[in-house]
Amino acid sequence: MTGDGTAAVVVTHESAATIDDCLSRLRAAAGVSQVRVVDNGSRDDTLAIVQRHAAADPRVHFIGNPDNPGFAVACNQGARDSDAPWLAFVNPDCLVEPDALARLLAHARACEGEVLLGADLVDPSGVRDGAARRNDPDFGAMLRGPLRSGSGRPLDVAADDTRALQEVEAISGALMLLPRVLFERIDGFDEGYRLHVEDLDLCRRARIAGATVAVANDVRVVHVRGVSSRSRPGFSEWHKHRGLWRYFRRFEAPRRNVAVRAGVWLAIWLHWTSRFPAILAANLRTGAS
Repeated sequence: MTGDGTAAVVVTHESAATIDDCLSRLRAAAGVSQVRVVDNGSRDDTLAIVQRHAAADPRVHFIGNPDNPGFAVACNQGARDSDAPWLAFVNPDCLVEPDALARLLAHARACEGEVLLGADLVDPSGVRDGAARRNDPDFGAMLRGPLRSGSGRPLDVAADDTRALQEVEAISGALMLLPRVLFERIDGFDEGYRLHVEDLDLCRRARIAGATVAVANDVRVVHVRGVSSRSRPGFSEWHKHRGLWRYFRRFEAPRRNVAVRAGVWLAIWLHWTSRFPAILAANLRTGAS
């Protein structure tokens, strides 16, 4: 295959609220030679909006899944359907500026060795998204307190604006740029994840393969965040916790004793049950089943 530039891969599911703006911006973005939209069983107006963009721009290809096989599966489908040497995975609620991906690419090309890059994600009011810069999960801390809190290392990492590129252990899957050769060498996203944690997994495998994972602090991208997940909060929470257990089994369990493995399993699923009141409240607000 002989592509050029960057292929932007967008996975949609009930994304009508933001996908028109997302695709308009990607089509106007410098350096984007291909746009691949993979839809996971949307029943709102997402398909009609995407089809309008595909009809207007030959760079836009659309893949429609009749059901929802998961974010990781769809990302891999979009990557396989493109041939550009660089891949940008962009959530449908990420709104890039015209030069954002080109600036990320310039950073990546200036790095020694391979790199997996994220951007400085902010919400529409400009508040930074803590998930843009992350540590690997501290499973030992889970045995001492709730997920993402208590003793141990925090999951989110503070931004260091003294550095244009800030090396971290993991970035958010909302926006990722990496060379295709790296993506293919590490076998893409692990399709065993349905929703959540697949980005932490990809970052860890990229680091194991010798790549640098970093955030471009000088490239800001608005991330509306959670448009699809809000419609099915119970589904999202279930797969977030399931994903954490899969990640632990893959990277941490082999070097932990039986007691620790059992303790982490219990901590993850106790935390999931503790989320029931919030899930019920969210379901009542949204009318989700």
